[in-house]
Amino acid sequence: MKKGSKYGTHRVLEPKGSLPQSAIKISNDMEIFDNEILIDVDYLNIDSASFKQLAEEAKGNIDKIKNKIIEIVREKGKMQNPVTGSGGMLMGRVVNIGDSLKDKIDLKIGDKIATLVSLSLTPLRIDKILNIHPEIDRIEINGKAILFESGIYAKIPKDIEYTLALAALDVAGAPAQVKKLVKEGNVVLILGATGKSGLLCSYMAKKMVGKKGIVIGQARNESRAAFLRNTNFCHKIIIGDVLNPINILEETLTVNDGKEVDISINCLSIPNTEMASILPVRDGGIVYFFSMATSFTKAALGAEGVGKDVTMIIGNGYTKNHAQITLDLIQESEMLRKIFKEKYIS
Repeated sequence: MKKGSKYGTHRVLEPKGSLPQSAIKISNDMEIFDNEILIDVDYLNIDSASFKQLAEEAKGNIDKIKNKIIEIVREKGKMQNPVTGSGGMLMGRVVNIGDSLKDKIDLKIGDKIATLVSLSLTPLRIDKILNIHPEIDRIEINGKAILFESGIYAKIPKDIEYTLALAALDVAGAPAQVKKLVKEGNVVLILGATGKSGLLCSYMAKKMVGKKGIVIGQARNESRAAFLRNTNFCHKIIIGDVLNPINILEETLTVNDGKEVDISINCLSIPNTEMASILPVRDGGIVYFFSMATSFTKAALGAEGVGKDVTMIIGNGYTKNHAQITLDLIQESEMLRKIFKEKYIS
């Protein structure tokens, strides 16, 4: 077997010298190098911001979405949305392991795994798109993918449904980061609290704030607010327009005795929500952008423009033990498990 770079730079075709994620094009030849894992892919979970953009561009036409995804993968060798820059993750079965990795990792041929690195850097070949589930951003395919030596993954536990694990692990970085950021007694605002990452973050935040803290969940309408109330994951709920920062600020102040929050968590999938995340946070507070639709420029200049001295964190999809932390939440909470089964198992 040919020797490869730990970080997959041997796969980069254009421009030379770049890493696979920032590369315009990578090789998706499925003959593996000595430090790669070959995966038979069952599902792609497309990043929410990416899928939303693709669906809007195609005006909801499933065939056009399929054709666009095939076009992107054919041109780039990976699934990286050219507009959002984001990818997603995949689930499949191990079919081959490079010689130099066989004694280093805990995988064997046939193991079901979810990759915990972005599709935006993963060599991917799609032979056929079998089905698209637009309501959950999921694509069923026949295809193969490569995981680099530096790539992280999770073996799928036998006591949890395959697609349930896929749905949870797709956003595993969010609740795990919340566990690190949120302290006892904090007041936390979750924007997009009714979505997949929002529900996990709300549940985790409520655990972390304890009896003296408050979790405020944002919903876009009364129907979503009623759903969120039924979960009991948030102490208080606001209905607000995330594209109207003043509206979000006013609604937050109303339910929090006129005070700003300590931390806001952005779990949205649409652009231009930076200021709705920043404005309700006190000076010295934290803004965590898990959303892949976040603009660094808009966040940085926007905070400066309103005189907000806040620490802003761009959502890193990885933090130590994030896969296990998230799977533990699904197994711990009957309500989370019920919701995820109803919405994300197909």
